Amino acid sequence: MNGKVIIFSAPSGSGKTTIIKQLLEKDLNMQFSVSACSRPKREGEIDGKDYYFIGVEEFKKRINEGLFIEWEEVYTDFYYGTLKSEIDRLWQNNIHIVFDVDVLGGMNLKNIFKEHALSVYIMPPSITELENRLRNRNTEDDSTLSKRIQRAKKELTYASKFDVVVVNDRLEIAVEETYQAIRKFLSK
Repeated sequence: MNGKVIIFSAPSGSGKTTIIKQLLEKDLNMQFSVSACSRPKREGEIDGKDYYFIGVEEFKKRINEGLFIEWEEVYTDFYYGTLKSEIDRLWQNNIHIVFDVDVLGGMNLKNIFKEHALSVYIMPPSITELENRLRNRNTEDDSTLSKRIQRAKKELTYASKFDVVVVNDRLEIAVEETYQAIRKFLSK
């Protein structure tokens, strides 16, 4: 193994992506692992940067070919996963890999990479605040919002299975706590 792995998981709307983007600008020699997904692209998202957007049938084909290190069907026909080729691409450049995955994907990756991985769970201050954040993104209709909140409640029960839990109540504090935990892990 040419590097270490930092795994981020959190309910949608917790601020995990914002925290990751700030950490990638720091002196940690990390790069984002781009996940693959079968969901439609949102406005402003770029294929190969935000996700590798793959149709449902092609995603299933790649699963059967063993091209994913981990994958999950998060919602019906909405698959998310990590391509083995993405890991190879980053490690060839001796870069530590950052994963932004759901909680089950996070636990799967921790089991795969073991002591070479640090799993970080970004916790929202409350379900109410999480719902407000999701509503303010204006990317969800009421049905999708309800599904995300129900899923978030379930995902919150997994927080204790992660190495580090950071409550994102104030962004700058959450970023600093996460930065310090990663620096400590990378220095081992």
